[in-house]
Amino acid sequence: MKQTIQLVALLLLALTANAQTAREFTLNLTDDGAAQMVCFLPATPSGRAIVGVPGGGYSVLSNGHEGVMASKWMNQRGIAYFVVNYRLPEGDRTKPISDVEQGIRIVRDSATVWGINPHDVGIMGFSAGGHLSSVISTHSPFEVRPDFTILFYPVISMDERVSHKWSCRNFLGEEGQKDANLVREFSTDKAVRRHLTPPACIIMASDDRLVPPVTNGVQYYSAMRNAGNECAMFIYPTGDHGFGFGPWFKYHDRMLDDLGAWLDARQTPKADAIRVACIGNSITDGFGIDMADASGYPAELQKMLGDKYWVKNFGVSGRTMLNKGDWPYMKEQAWRDALAFKPDIAIIKLGTNDSKPENWQYGASFQQDLEQMLKALPTTKIYLCTPIPAFKSTWNINDSVIVNAIIPIQRAVAKKQGAQIIDLHTLYANDGDKMLNDGIHPDGKGARRMAEIIAAALVPKK
Repeated sequence: MKQTIQLVALLLLALTANAQTAREFTLNLTDDGAAQMVCFLPATPSGRAIVGVPGGGYSVLSNGHEGVMASKWMNQRGIAYFVVNYRLPEGDRTKPISDVEQGIRIVRDSATVWGINPHDVGIMGFSAGGHLSSVISTHSPFEVRPDFTILFYPVISMDERVSHKWSCRNFLGEEGQKDANLVREFSTDKAVRRHLTPPACIIMASDDRLVPPVTNGVQYYSAMRNAGNECAMFIYPTGDHGFGFGPWFKYHDRMLDDLGAWLDARQTPKADAIRVACIGNSITDGFGIDMADASGYPAELQKMLGDKYWVKNFGVSGRTMLNKGDWPYMKEQAWRDALAFKPDIAIIKLGTNDSKPENWQYGASFQQDLEQMLKALPTTKIYLCTPIPAFKSTWNINDSVIVNAIIPIQRAVAKKQGAQIIDLHTLYANDGDKMLNDGIHPDGKGARRMAEIIAAALVPKK
């Protein structure tokens, strides 16, 4: 009798697990079907989706325990799960890259039909698939870049001396291994970009003998942390390489708890959130503020505006409005990403670095360049911020040029283009005690003060 009850319980458990998946099907990612995506849609969707990328050293696909085996756990959590069976490079690394990009594109394009929030699409890769996932996270265009990244014991370096030799050779080709620039380009710890590379969770075993953790996964974590980007790392004492979602992994249950907790803690924008792009120089970027993605002015603005808004930081330190300046903003990846973000609201705060003599010698072009930026955002409500005061003349930044030349041009362009002015120079004038020692950059309190001023302009009190 006892055995019968246990058997029935196990059967019910299996049926319950299967019931979490409402639909399973396969799509071709290439016309010839050489690349495919296996899709697992949950019975009760949470809105989240994850695209899985199996490992296999770029020579085979380990799409069992590093692929479909994760589907039940994902669907039980309401996560739509997709396993990309990508083409192997065979001398052409664009094959696997384009296959995974196409998978993400299909998921986002089908978001409404499949019950997915297009702003909550992550990627999860294993070993060489972890490398491929990190390539998509650091190199791919904004439209197909994931919102978060999960990397299991990833190959990160393409230097075969400190990485998995065959993953390096199969991805770059033997000739590519001789090209130092190519090795560096696709060693993805070198490609992490502040604010632009999505949050990451890295999972490894300390005794991994195939892909050295210290020169691969740990390096990606370090690059993310040094950039101030959100990143977590879980290293288990044993497990070697390739444990994936296999129940034989000694720390399997603990790993799932850690990964689940990390996913649960993620702040996800609503599908219909008002998109706010914060465009600017180091003051927007959050220079001098540790973990600026959590404490810079755009992050503080997000907290103040709430979940009806989606605020993204596109600031880059040292950049100018002037296209002839030493570091023009409109030549940056951040500018291309800001346009691809398709913001409903753009907050532009540039001009501080333009006041330097070496840049303002081209000041005659400031109005033209500013108008070029505004015209590139034709469907966006634009708030043009005057620079905060330069309380010191550090780095040759000249407050007189800001007041007497730059701000008048900003006001004229705002009037001509229908933008709104936020007069930070006046409204922040009494906040010199909220600055770093350089007198140019706000500290944490200053970032909150800036966010208060900007939030009041965006959502005036009734």
